[in-house]
Amino acid sequence: MKDLSEMISGMDFAFFGSGQHAMSMEGMKKNLGNDQVLFLDIRTNEEVAHVSFPFARHIPLSELPDRLAEVPKDKLVVAFCSSVFRGAIAYTYLLSQGFEKVKALTANTEDMVQAFKPGPLYKS
Repeated sequence: MKDLSEMISGMDFAFFGSGQHAMSMEGMKKNLGNDQVLFLDIRTNEEVAHVSFPFARHIPLSELPDRLAEVPKDKLVVAFCSSVFRGAIAYTYLLSQGFEKVKALTANTEDMVQAFKPGPLYKS
């Protein structure tokens, strides 16, 4: 387990400027179907009941500590939620638990829904 204070101390201008912590919507689309990438949907059950993403593993953020064994450490884990906020929390939590390959998606649910409409899907 990594020390949270040490982790946060390393999150400086260069860290955020490099983008190593994040994946864009374009990055997500490029990695769909990549078996070395796990998209982790950390939205609540209620949110998923209305809009789901079948390519992702769903573990609500509130359940993540109890279900951590379901998240593989040998894959890149990309956490996402409806507004990016919880994805950042999951990102930091997973790093603190020894996960080395973690990113947070910079897109929100609306961005994702737009990307998976027939027109954008057909063009990609």
